[in-house]
Amino acid sequence: MTAELAGLSALVTGGASGIGLATALLLAERGADVAVLDLDPSGAPAPLRGFTADVSDHDAVHCAVRAAAEALGGIDILVNNAGIGAAGTVEDNPDAQWHRVLDVNVLGVVRTTRSALPYLRASSSAAIVNTCSIAATAGLPQRALYSASKGAVLSLTLAMAADHVREGIRVNCVNPGTVDTPWVGRLLDAAADPAAERAALDARQPTGRLVTAAEVAAAIVYLASPAAGSTTGTALAVDGGMAGLRPRPEPKP
Repeated sequence: MTAELAGLSALVTGGASGIGLATALLLAERGADVAVLDLDPSGAPAPLRGFTADVSDHDAVHCAVRAAAEALGGIDILVNNAGIGAAGTVEDNPDAQWHRVLDVNVLGVVRTTRSALPYLRASSSAAIVNTCSIAATAGLPQRALYSASKGAVLSLTLAMAADHVREGIRVNCVNPGTVDTPWVGRLLDAAADPAAERAALDARQPTGRLVTAAEVAAAIVYLASPAAGSTTGTALAVDGGMAGLRPRPEPKP
C-alpha cells in the first residue's frame, strides 16, 4: 500500500466505529497521522489518537479539535462523519427528535468545521469530506427526518465548497447507500422479520448487496487525498448503483 498521505494529519468524527473507523484506519494505512473524535473513542485502536466529544456540544468540540490539532501538529484533512439515524414519516418523530437529529447531523458538521478551519487554512493540502447519504437525493420510505438532515448536509457541502475554494480548502461529500454497519444491524434486529428485511435492503441496490464500510472509506480517502486536487463541490455516490441505475427486473423462471 502506498503512503501518499505521509506528512498529512487527519481528524475523523465518529471515528471509533463503522464508516468512521474504517476511514480512520485507511487514512493511517495510507500514511496520515490520524485522530478520531467520538463519544467513546476507546474503540479506535493504535495508531489512531482518540479524543472525546459530542458534536452537539460546541465547547466540547472546540476543545477536542484544538487538542487534536496540537497532538497532530495541525489538521490537513477533516472527515465529518458523526451522525445519528431516525426512522419514520413526518408524523412519527416528535419535535425533540427532529431537533436532536438536525443538531448532530447538520450542526455537528458546522461546529467541527468551524473549529478546524484555522488549521485547514494553514495547510497546503486542505480537504473536508462530509458523510452524506443516498437519502439526500432519493425518496426513501420511513426516513423523513434522516433524509431532511442529509439533504441539508449535501447543500451545506456545496456552500462550504464555494466559500472556501479560494482559501485552498476542498469540500466534498460521499453519498453511501445502505451500508452494513452496526446501526443498520440494529435496525435489522428490530425488524419483525430480520432476514426478509435484509433481503429487501440487498435487493434495493442494483449490485444486490449492502455497501461495505471499507468501500465508503475508500471513497472518502480518495476525496481527501491530493490525488483529488481538482475535485471540490462533488457528491460521490457509493450506493451500489441505487441513485443512477434502473435495471429491468429479472425474468421469473
